[in-house]
Amino acid sequence: MPQIILIILSVVIVAVLVSKRGRESAVGICATALDRFDKLTTSQTVRKNANKEKILELLQVQSELSNNDIRDALKVSERTVVNYMDELEQEGRVVQDGSTGRGVVYRLR
Repeated sequence: MPQIILIILSVVIVAVLVSKRGRESAVGICATALDRFDKLTTSQTVRKNANKEKILELLQVQSELSNNDIRDALKVSERTVVNYMDELEQEGRVVQDGSTGRGVVYRLR
């Protein structure tokens, strides 16, 4: 009888140790995924800020730009241009002339 109890206790101890190692490796995998996500978002932020600076440089050369002008210059989607311009407007760096559609142009503030 004491041998059976000892065997059961040994199995339980091994199971606990294995499960802890499994959790640690899962935490390691999650940490790796979070690191990659941070690098990706940092890369996207750098690219976005560079594109916004390019827009401002273009506006210094030309007095006004449309969404299509910016899209063609940066090779990005229409929605991306709208997002960039919304941010530049909120930052107080550009002003939008026109409310919607093809008549919208942007100028430096």
